[in-house]
Amino acid sequence: MNLKSKLAGIESGGVFVVILNPKDAADIGVHSTDRVKVSRNGREAVCIVDVSKSWISKGSLGIYREVEKALSIKAGDVVDVAAADAPRSMEFITKKMNGARLNKQEMFAIVKDTVERKLSDVELTAFVSSLHFNGMSMDETVALSTSMAETGKTLGIKEKIILDKHNIGGVPGDKTSMLVVPIIAAAGYKIPKTSSRAITSPAGTSDRVECLCPVDLSVEEILNTVEKTNGCLAWGGAVDLAPADDMFIQVEYPLAIDPLLLPSVMSKKKAVGATHVVIDMPTGRGSKLKTIGAAHALAKDFIELGKNMGIIVNCVITFGEQPIGYGVGPALEAREALDAISNVSSPPDLVEKAVDLAGALLELAGERNGKELAYKLLKSGSAERKLRQIIGSQGGDPKIKTNDIEVGSHIAEIRSKTDGMIWWIANHDIVKIAREAGAPKDKGAGILFRKKIGDAVKKGDVVMEVYAENERKLHNAIALAESLNPVGVYARPQDRTLIEKVPDGEDHKKLFILER
Repeated sequence: MNLKSKLAGIESGGVFVVILNPKDAADIGVHSTDRVKVSRNGREAVCIVDVSKSWISKGSLGIYREVEKALSIKAGDVVDVAAADAPRSMEFITKKMNGARLNKQEMFAIVKDTVERKLSDVELTAFVSSLHFNGMSMDETVALSTSMAETGKTLGIKEKIILDKHNIGGVPGDKTSMLVVPIIAAAGYKIPKTSSRAITSPAGTSDRVECLCPVDLSVEEILNTVEKTNGCLAWGGAVDLAPADDMFIQVEYPLAIDPLLLPSVMSKKKAVGATHVVIDMPTGRGSKLKTIGAAHALAKDFIELGKNMGIIVNCVITFGEQPIGYGVGPALEAREALDAISNVSSPPDLVEKAVDLAGALLELAGERNGKELAYKLLKSGSAERKLRQIIGSQGGDPKIKTNDIEVGSHIAEIRSKTDGMIWWIANHDIVKIAREAGAPKDKGAGILFRKKIGDAVKKGDVVMEVYAENERKLHNAIALAESLNPVGVYARPQDRTLIEKVPDGEDHKKLFILER
């Protein structure tokens, strides 16, 4: 059937969608959520059907921007519309929903159809939910991971050893990649680090680095930077590496489930060509992994998956019960990382964690005394010079200073209400407060700690400062901080056996942490 195009001017979020009038839909023989093939000038796209009587008239076809771009359609263009069958991958999704195991070909079909926008949100939700409830065997995990890597771009760096690291997330303020990458690059190894923006945290690595230089690089720009400097700190979402992952995340986040952690991480490491990877696994109260036992179990899976994908993996279990360093939020963290690598001001936990991870990577590559070498490269200024080379190569100012990074001008202090010592910091609550202040969208928003676990405080001492870019957000963040009381101060543990009363009817929704 020939229909005249009407541009909707809106995006669907990636999936190809068109809108039919009910009478045209009936003539074609389709209903809402069915598929049609839209063709014009030898190009075609399989699209999900939406039906609207009020918005689209008979004889017209509503075109979402994804379809408009894919087929180069203009308003008024005549297109051919015909019924299309559901993709074969739906058979495999149903199979997984019924608890069966999928082979490599079946997993690849699902991922390919996901990348080609052939699956609706409902169908993707069914697939992700089936993984959550039915789990995956290691063979399925390998199949999904390799399929996700194979359906996107790869960097194709020609080196025998390519190093990379990944933090599974859950701890605010973890800017260690900004130290680890230049340390490894200064040691002479290639480390093409692609990272995410924040999903549920106050800052992802790309949000932090963007305070220093552009991160939205093309594959060619990444390769050029790595060739010049040995490393990069780029946003992975701009280069189409394992693109199915971003589509799966859109389903995982609203459902508060994360069945694709292993494939998500390892597919991207495969896509950049990593041969040796260190996985940072923060563990403890307030982090994703609550116990050492849980960390060991996940580490075993990462290592086994790596073997099946031809990647040597080591896992490092790190302390995850409080923020890393003192700054939380893009600009505050970028400032702190720049100071630390410049040896101006070095929060002990940030430096210790960075050299531990860099040392583990160096030893994985065959170096002896990796931590000692990493520390030497940091303290000698070699790592700082390398970071500034990377900043310059990515289009930033290599001479940038800490004070050049602007932070929020609206600041409030949170003071201790009693004498004692800080015994705990609730990571989840810190995340909520920093995001309420505007992070990560507002780069200058966040939290700056003045005291951390183990520090003695007097009544009235400043425990942390909240930064915001406008007064309204600062007020909201302060109100939330007063309500949550995220820092535990008391003289001795036994002096406070009662932590909190939870009244009936209170909203107990737990913060879902999803980081890549």
